[in-house]
Amino acid sequence: MKTGSRLLEMYDALVRDHGTLDWWPGRTKLEIVVGAILTQNTAWSNVEKSIAVLKERGWLRIRTLERVPEDRLARAIRSSGYFRQKARKLRAFLRYFRERHGGSFRRMARMGTDSLREELLGIWGIGPETADSILLYALGRPVFVVDAYTHRVLRRHGAHPGGGYEDLRGIIEREIRGTAALYNDLHAQIVWVGHRYCKTRPRCAACPLLPFLPGGVAVEAGR
Repeated sequence: MKTGSRLLEMYDALVRDHGTLDWWPGRTKLEIVVGAILTQNTAWSNVEKSIAVLKERGWLRIRTLERVPEDRLARAIRSSGYFRQKARKLRAFLRYFRERHGGSFRRMARMGTDSLREELLGIWGIGPETADSILLYALGRPVFVVDAYTHRVLRRHGAHPGGGYEDLRGIIEREIRGTAALYNDLHAQIVWVGHRYCKTRPRCAACPLLPFLPGGVAVEAGR
């Protein structure tokens, strides 16, 4: 069975189990971008703490983030880990955003998806997962976000075609020509099942995707 077909069947099973999900957390485009950068190599709960600090200080504004000294910004986002690097990454994005789009998401949204993705990937500290999260969740582009959960869930359920980030993203987008809304919820469902069941030590017996395991047998920890 093709990866896309298998993934859609798994998605339908998850939706039947608990419905669709409203994700990504973030009230504004800027908050989504900040979250996409801060969530690199850390749990979302740590990102929430950093964003809460930025909100409390009134810093979650483009001009304010540009003007706050980088060392103070780094201390404010300490809970997200690698905070000095992430402060530099935020400033790198903001510099690009100001110079290329005049600090306007409306102007940024005029660009085609492929061209904009290429530009985002050219920003220091922005990799494919972060770029695609910005495109999908902040700008509503039909781009599928691949993360560690995607690889793990597909591999364990016999639906991973092999390859890395771009290989898997390309296959899913070719086989599932979805809308931004579908890609949004599909990714959210994968994160949901990964967070609750498909952990390093899997909890297969209670997982809605148990019927999709090869042979219906629970996987071993670490696979």
